[in-house]
Amino acid sequence: MKASLTEGECATGRASAPRRIAAIACLLAVALLAYPSLAFADIIWPALVLEIRMWSVWPIAIGLAIEFFFYWKIYEITPGKALIADIVANAISAGLGIVLIPLAGILWEFSVGRIVASAIHWGTFNPVTWVATVLLSATINAAVEGYSLKLIFKYPFNRRIFGWLSVANFFSVAVAFASLWVNPYQP
Repeated sequence: MKASLTEGECATGRASAPRRIAAIACLLAVALLAYPSLAFADIIWPALVLEIRMWSVWPIAIGLAIEFFFYWKIYEITPGKALIADIVANAISAGLGIVLIPLAGILWEFSVGRIVASAIHWGTFNPVTWVATVLLSATINAAVEGYSLKLIFKYPFNRRIFGWLSVANFFSVAVAFASLWVNPYQP
């Protein structure tokens, strides 16, 4: 296995999907690291706060319970299989979410979020950004979980299932978001 793209692969566009994804991720990481305001260690944004809260015990427990019922009904599998699928898909989603959710949030902040903040004259923690953060988080989790279930368990993953997984993940992420109001984040 080659470690980098060859000149021919880049020129012809024949690089494999994992290589293209890795190349894009590297470019995004370099771009984000090169942005001067990101050099400050104390910068924080809603997606980062939400991701931290999503790792709390009771949002995880409630989220797993919510998604268990969706998996059980969507895939029409036994409760035992639904529980295993739920735990495996959410473990993968949590692992990738540590990077993907804050990255999506920071991309929001330096694109649409900047426009929204200047239009409503509020900072980063405005209602529009919070709604976008919850929706982005649910969408990312649904995509990761759906692909995980497809690859590991060979369960189908199509638009309908993605829609239902997005709904399930919206409720799960909403629990983490609601916990911020019950017990506010304190850095």
